[in-house]
Amino acid sequence: MNPHQLSSGDLIADRRAEYAHMLAETGEHAAAADLMMQALELVPDWAAGWFRLADYQEKSGATEAAVVALRKVLVLQPGDIFGASLKLAILGDTATPDQPSSLYVERLFDDYADRFDKALVERLEYIVPQTLAALVIEHCGIDRFSRVVDLGCGTGLFGAQIRDRTDVLEGFDLSANMLAKAEEKAIYDHLAQADLSLGPAASGVFGKVFDDGGRRSTSAMAGSLSQARADLVSAADVLMYLGALDSAFVIARQLLTPAGIFAFSVEDAGTDGDIVLRPSLRYAHSQHYVTGLCSTNGLDILAIRHTVIRKDGGKPVFGILFVTRKSP
Repeated sequence: MNPHQLSSGDLIADRRAEYAHMLAETGEHAAAADLMMQALELVPDWAAGWFRLADYQEKSGATEAAVVALRKVLVLQPGDIFGASLKLAILGDTATPDQPSSLYVERLFDDYADRFDKALVERLEYIVPQTLAALVIEHCGIDRFSRVVDLGCGTGLFGAQIRDRTDVLEGFDLSANMLAKAEEKAIYDHLAQADLSLGPAASGVFGKVFDDGGRRSTSAMAGSLSQARADLVSAADVLMYLGALDSAFVIARQLLTPAGIFAFSVEDAGTDGDIVLRPSLRYAHSQHYVTGLCSTNGLDILAIRHTVIRKDGGKPVFGILFVTRKSP
């Protein structure tokens, strides 16, 4: 969720916050922070305002003040819809969380859904869906899949790449708005909400269920995430929003039929550590960490590819693509 879109409920405070935003856009972050403080004197319980203040303070070099503001955000909004805990970790105030707040991730992508495809494909040169699909076809030895489960399906970019090679395509995502965009493409047989950070419990957290007939119900789909029903499980560009990946691997393993394929991507942590929180607030993972999880979960590695997966701020973001097979 973009905190700049949230009103304080006070006209004068909103006006000052908007002026602060204009100052920040011109690089005058210290002045923007001063004006935001004036706004917050009028509405001291405005969580989004404190988050904006922390951003301006950080960019002006007032790190300690930014930390204080972020702590205030968490007091006012303990569900952490703004990702304040991640920012505190980046600033060195707290340890890196094992997982981001699910509410933060859900709202982030709910807000991003309308511009997601255009931003990623056209502006950020995003290549994971087509590259991962090609890697699967090259190394898995299967021409057609009976059922594909696309975890973190988003708007359906990977699904579009694999649709012609599967009989049944299912998609799961935390964001209802992303699922609605995927539904518009009419490529999935089933779509539903699920929180991958919950591990096997994700099988019980379905929200709305979408199908290719445009109907919605609140009942869970036939079969649960825990059933071994998929000969391909994909997780294209979603694991960087999960931190520790144990739960995602358990879900994938339980979904897979014997000798089923699990194909996924991560941002490459290189030699920085096994799980690294980047300033982008995405997690990067080392190849060593991922291969260890594969071994623990009975997944044989068929292919590994290091590649640039997108641009960020005009700079390349490096990732690793994996194709694995469930051991018989």
